[in-house]
Amino acid sequence: MNFCSHCGSSDLEFKIPEGDNRLRHICPSCGTIHYQNPRVIVGSVPIWENKIMLCRRNIEPRFGLWNLPSGFLENGETVEEGALRELKEESMAEGEILGLHSLYNLPHANQVYVHFLVALNSNYFELTPESSEIEFFDPPNIPYSDMAFSSSTFSIKKYLENVHSTNPKVHIGTYVKS
Repeated sequence: MNFCSHCGSSDLEFKIPEGDNRLRHICPSCGTIHYQNPRVIVGSVPIWENKIMLCRRNIEPRFGLWNLPSGFLENGETVEEGALRELKEESMAEGEILGLHSLYNLPHANQVYVHFLVALNSNYFELTPESSEIEFFDPPNIPYSDMAFSSSTFSIKKYLENVHSTNPKVHIGTYVKS
């Protein structure tokens, strides 16, 4: 951080504020403490007739690899609204949220993924600037070796492990960087 976003001062200090337990950027000019917190990524596991929709990324990072429709939560929207927006942005598909499916932590990247299980309204989709290819995959044909992010792999595997469960639960995972 090079300057205070509150007053514009470039005289920032990096120290632990009184009563806190972490290093923070603090502006001695105006007293603002600048908290840096994880980003929330929202997405879905879109299902149509027991198949999972995946989108091939047409953008970086991980250009050309498969992914569940996901993206950063925007200010002013709920996680549910964000997940459905990302589904629409990446595939033009629409659906209904069945429930929260998974939370996936990426502490090294300061990110938390929130995936919802979504029943698609139809098998309609269109390519978008974010997706170069869209396909519905039967479970045995999921392209795990060509997945863009471990969060998608986690959510898909948990869905398939529990697809016939009468007691759905939220799955929690963490990527541990080696």
